[in-house]
Amino acid sequence: MRDLTPVVQERAGAGEPVCFYAYDLAALRAHVRGVVGALPDRCRMFYAVKANTGGPLLEALAGEVAGYEVASGGELAKVRAAAPDADVLMGGPVPTPSEIRAGLDAGVRRFHVESLLGLHRISRVATEAGVTAAVLLRVNLAGPFPAATLAMAGRPTQFGIDESDLPAAVQAATTLPGVRLDGFHLHSLSNNLSAETHLQMLELYRDTVAGWEHRFGLRCRVVNVGGGIGVDYGDLERTFDWAAFTDGLHDWVDTLPGHWEEIDFECGRFLVAGCAGYAVEVLDVKHTHGQAYALVRGGTHQFRLPSSWQHSHPFDVVPVERWDPGLPRPELVEEKVTVCGELCTPKDVLAVEHVTRLRPGDVLVFRAAGAYGWEISHHDFLSHPHPEQLWLS
Repeated sequence: MRDLTPVVQERAGAGEPVCFYAYDLAALRAHVRGVVGALPDRCRMFYAVKANTGGPLLEALAGEVAGYEVASGGELAKVRAAAPDADVLMGGPVPTPSEIRAGLDAGVRRFHVESLLGLHRISRVATEAGVTAAVLLRVNLAGPFPAATLAMAGRPTQFGIDESDLPAAVQAATTLPGVRLDGFHLHSLSNNLSAETHLQMLELYRDTVAGWEHRFGLRCRVVNVGGGIGVDYGDLERTFDWAAFTDGLHDWVDTLPGHWEEIDFECGRFLVAGCAGYAVEVLDVKHTHGQAYALVRGGTHQFRLPSSWQHSHPFDVVPVERWDPGLPRPELVEEKVTVCGELCTPKDVLAVEHVTRLRPGDVLVFRAAGAYGWEISHHDFLSHPHPEQLWLS
């Protein structure tokens, strides 16, 4: 990600307070190219669109990834606008009949099915359309799994088909009209930071699916191993060791049955988090009950990730010298500061960090803001202006 200081300095003090997302599309392409280039044969990388649906970002990824994974009709429409001919995988906990129909009309390559009822819905819509929908059954495995920020399986969650219900789901998937069972989808963790434990999880997937093939008399064409590769927001220098992971992945692929034609990954955060920064101007600094606070233009209504994950998000301070001489300019020096947004709630907190010096008019640039930032935020709470969206190519 390029240094955003020149962009900040160009805007600071020139009118409305600085508030923007900036995306480095060249850095994004270079990162994704390296990730995809290290994958062994049979492995394909799809982009999980839920992480960031920005049109220019989707366009930038066209041709760099094998395709896109969408979880709604709205995401599907955005992908088709940005990449009309790309391969698309469609999932989501409960797609509606109209979303399934839109997927079929748009030429979705495969549907990921999370329940028996969902399988029947796809069968009905596909039969009415006179087509056959390729499906993977998403299974909520019993585990155990390594520790990660979010668990999607191995405990009660709303995702996937419980292993105990798998016989009925396989029976339906192999007998219902309008559907073809191509294999299984296994996405069990989110934001896992260990290459070693991720490989261990893939070994569990391999052995489990091979057991299902024997048990149910199946031959899978495709196994989707999900995403879940993480970013350490507490220490951005501590990265998931993709080189070590793909070294082990080559060995793992060599152990797979020959009829497993395709192993799909669907990463979001790991691909796009590092390509963006969120820049906000400090509007005021003060102390209450002995605690230092900085209040910024923006907040969790624009960048909800820190609040959602309960972490202090890393930022850099860009000093800005321009200031109205008719106004006082308080400052914080060598203090731990709580960075808050402009919402009327004490939960509007982005970070708690030590600063060397911070004044109104300075700008904070939150790093690694490209995934699950703007997308998951409650944009119109208090009806503040939306941030600029800058696409740097």
